[in-house]
Amino acid sequence: MEHSLEGIWEAELSDGTRWSMKLPGTLDENRIGHKDSGANQWHPDAALGNAVGSIDEDAPIATRFTRRCTYEGEVRISRTVVIEEYGSHRLFLKAERARLLRLFVDDIEYAAWRQGTLSTPYIYELTGLTPGEHIITFISDNSYPGMPKEAICYSSAATDETQTNWNGILGEIKLYTTQENFISDVHVYPHASDRIKGACDSLDAEVIVSVNKPCSTEITLKSEVLENPAFMNAEFGQGENKFRFNKLKLTENVHLWDEGEGNLYELMVSLMQNENLSRMQYGSRNKTQNETKSGTQNIVQNEAQSKFQNIAPEIIQSDAEVRIRHRTEEENYDEYTVTFGIRHFGDNGSGRLALNGRTIFLRSEANCAEFPETGHAPMMVAEWEDILLRYRSYGINCVRFHSHCPPEAAFTAADKLGMLMQPELSNWNPRDAFESDESYSYYKRELEGILNMLANHPSFVMLTFGNELQAKDKGRERMSSLLSMAKEVDATRLYAKGSNIFYGEEGCDKESDFYTSQSCHDVVIRGTSSGMRGYINEKYPSALTDYDAAMKSIRQEYAKPVFSFEVGQFEVLPDFRELEMFQGISEPANLRIIENKVKERGLMPQWQEYVEATGELALLAYREEVEAAMRTRELSGISLLGLQDFPGQGTALVGMMNSHLMPKPYDFARPERFRAFFKEAMPLVKLPRYTYEAGERLIADVVVANFGKEDIEGELRYRIDYRGCAVNSDEKREGFISGSLGDTLCRRGGHTCVGTIDMALDFIGRSTALILKVEIISEGRSLISSEYPIWVYKKVEPACPENVYETRIFDDKAKEVLRCGGRVYLSPDADKDSMPASIKTQFTTDFWSVGTFSDQEGGMGELIDVSHPIFREFPTDKHTDWQWWIMATKRAVILPRTMKAIVTEMDSYAFLRPMAQLIEFRCMGGKVLLSAMELHNSQKYPEARALQAAIYEYMAGDEFEPAEELTEKESDGLFRKLT
Repeated sequence: MEHSLEGIWEAELSDGTRWSMKLPGTLDENRIGHKDSGANQWHPDAALGNAVGSIDEDAPIATRFTRRCTYEGEVRISRTVVIEEYGSHRLFLKAERARLLRLFVDDIEYAAWRQGTLSTPYIYELTGLTPGEHIITFISDNSYPGMPKEAICYSSAATDETQTNWNGILGEIKLYTTQENFISDVHVYPHASDRIKGACDSLDAEVIVSVNKPCSTEITLKSEVLENPAFMNAEFGQGENKFRFNKLKLTENVHLWDEGEGNLYELMVSLMQNENLSRMQYGSRNKTQNETKSGTQNIVQNEAQSKFQNIAPEIIQSDAEVRIRHRTEEENYDEYTVTFGIRHFGDNGSGRLALNGRTIFLRSEANCAEFPETGHAPMMVAEWEDILLRYRSYGINCVRFHSHCPPEAAFTAADKLGMLMQPELSNWNPRDAFESDESYSYYKRELEGILNMLANHPSFVMLTFGNELQAKDKGRERMSSLLSMAKEVDATRLYAKGSNIFYGEEGCDKESDFYTSQSCHDVVIRGTSSGMRGYINEKYPSALTDYDAAMKSIRQEYAKPVFSFEVGQFEVLPDFRELEMFQGISEPANLRIIENKVKERGLMPQWQEYVEATGELALLAYREEVEAAMRTRELSGISLLGLQDFPGQGTALVGMMNSHLMPKPYDFARPERFRAFFKEAMPLVKLPRYTYEAGERLIADVVVANFGKEDIEGELRYRIDYRGCAVNSDEKREGFISGSLGDTLCRRGGHTCVGTIDMALDFIGRSTALILKVEIISEGRSLISSEYPIWVYKKVEPACPENVYETRIFDDKAKEVLRCGGRVYLSPDADKDSMPASIKTQFTTDFWSVGTFSDQEGGMGELIDVSHPIFREFPTDKHTDWQWWIMATKRAVILPRTMKAIVTEMDSYAFLRPMAQLIEFRCMGGKVLLSAMELHNSQKYPEARALQAAIYEYMAGDEFEPAEELTEKESDGLFRKLT
């Protein structure tokens, strides 16, 4: 018997108010609770939101989404339920997902038969309850008494920054009956005879039987992947009995579960019991056992706790008569079927992650439980299939669940799709993880529950004990204990004590099966971090950077797989069209505040250009992060943060997708553009730089990184096209180059050096933006390809025109020239002293958000007026690209008001200051062109020379007619005061 408890219940809050509530569901979804005052904000900065201790309950929350209703504490959820007659069966109640949950029936509390956690179901046994009407009451408490509340509410499992600290019950809520003795769980664990090659030839099966009345039994296992059915006889004692079938031989035609291949099978376990079983069967079965072929004894270990003498397990090849006899006795028969996959996940013997013996490159994304319509993770398989397919469309092959574990439906979907999954405990404690007894006790239970719940899901490949944990001595000891326990329970997964544990400052943990962090000690393995630190903003650009030296250093202390952590975090300005999507539990007041500020600044007409420009720059920076990791020979992959906007922590809009997991309606967010570089195999051109002067040679090695399932064999060809204008193979255009590095064989699981491109860039008559395309072709078909931007500038020697006065300071002579109607090129040194009203700019957009990381100035990259005459001889797109790096990393002037600039420096939504790097204006009767890019100190770079020459040419001609105007006083305010 199974009876759903879905429907209308009565909810009573701690203040005595009563509400109708639909289950499954949360208080938020039922619009129960009070106003969200912002008390649980991430960042208590008065300038960005409400300060702790001085909350203005009438002020909108500026740093995260607002819950339309919120409630923390106990809620009593009650309903009258009719219990049907259930005879000699046992009666259970299941609540799939809840917070801290207690159950009362007619005011009598029932202890959990299987204690739940935030990640695993609660199950209660109600056997003995008389049939008829009963009042069932859940007490659900999201204030977590007796649990590590701070670590839980800091984590993605319960933070109001994303999932919300919801209260209620989700997923399956049902009453069901079982046999008096029944199979409660079956766990299937595949084995690889050679872990390096990853070939699985057998499996273990753990059968857990819950016994109310001691008995003799037969357990039978059958599956299409087993060479033979497996049998075992034993006596069961009261309680839970665990039996393990070891090394069950697999058939030869088993299809392994793999990346993108959801090859799944079923194992049927039957339990047949009879009070006369041992007397009836053992005489005949001894004969059968003696006839069993050598080498097929698959069984096992009996962990039954029984007051009776255990009978030795036996192998029975066939006993159809007995099995048929017991199938007819329904009261003494139980059957349990599980779905599983066969795969091996570990390392390749050289410290790199491998799936079925094949070295892979992890392309991971962090899911932080952002579900703004419901405030909680989806509970249905179809919903998760949709989510995972969206991730896959961007090239993702693994999802890391940042400090939370999603419902089992997520893993069922991942099993079908062949998606790797890395859940974490609901733990984010950056101070004293596992120190308290309540913390250790709770997380041990959560870990055990997750390992049991997900035992048969091949997609579940890795787990950590939380995000950015730090611990003292006792906590460290307990981490080690948890790690040992996890490995003992289930050795088919990899475990680590934490993601970015100790922020990487203490180096690799040798006990953990893998290491994922931003660094190891002071050795960095990602390109950008808070404070705009990292090579992408600090080192002149090339396509050469890798982490080989970093990995060499790490290998001195750690030989296991390593992959980078939370890479990216490049912010994109908000797209306000998402506001129409909010129909559920969240109110995006933070986005509306930004929208109103944009309107006040007069930026709305061009706002979509701002969004597009920041998105294109973020995409470019993500590609560099990915390629640097792929160029590294011993790094196992890269884990991003992230492809989805994060609605909290100061509002971190870092995604190609919005918070609703929908691709943003811009070209930069098209999945195929991201997937073009986020894939299992790529030809990598190791360009020494992106900018050249006509007549130079481009010399670059080509390496193929192949982490796909097959070797790649073909001819590597390259060609140069105009940017945005491909040259057909049958079209002859003088000066364009194509060539071949010959045939190559790129073995899977590593890097292959193919050869070196060497070409003279002497074919242009004007500065040109180009595309270098490389691809491997076989039988006329392109197997893999990559494209790289290149800029080639004509040779110039910039010289200031006679009719232009160039100066570093806004001095008296400049003012005199202007009063006479002259032209002034104002190019200060790029420092705060020369430009007091300015910020230091960087190449990339903001890191995560200024609301979380205030040690950054807020610049979001350049928006370039490509129609301006200056750019006739300086090819550019609207957004910052690699040829702008040397200019983009200087300063931007903060203007007295919004003005149209030639090169606008976009600002963080937190400030939205009007800023420019290159702007022209009228002043005091003359004309000024202001550059904050310090071109005069960058003339060794061809792009700086080219831009400087373009500026001079423009200023000398008749087209120099600025439309904007500044007063003398306003101009004085921008620059160093003269003394």
